[in-house]
Amino acid sequence: RIAAVSAEDSSLCGGLATEEGASSNAVEDNRTTVMMRNVPHTYTRDQLCQLLEVEGFSGRFDFLYLPVDFGTAVVQGYAFVNLTSPSVARLFRDRFSGFRQWGVRTGKVCNVSWAKADQQGLEANIERYRNSS
Repeated sequence: RIAAVSAEDSSLCGGLATEEGASSNAVEDNRTTVMMRNVPHTYTRDQLCQLLEVEGFSGRFDFLYLPVDFGTAVVQGYAFVNLTSPSVARLFRDRFSGFRQWGVRTGKVCNVSWAKADQQGLEANIERYRNSS
């Protein structure tokens, strides 16, 4: 099963933008979706949402996918976040690359990279995870 948040389910994360994100155009300057690696395994979706809000991204992301192994109820250690614009996505990468202040006891250092071209933009992410289980 997939633990995802999108603009369609903003009650799960108050910081989600209500506007549609950038198009799924994968041209380098138009990328809006990033992959966060080394998310602590003890983290929850709500904790990650709160962290993004506290770090200045409230209302600046419209999709969050945090996969959980439902057999163990443990986060798999990565997340996809779609930001509302390419400039916000670049700010996000700058802020979270090397991030260590998770608020939980961990030695994890965040690594942020661009998501693959076919996973750029709000619509691409909704379509990709819509029927996942």
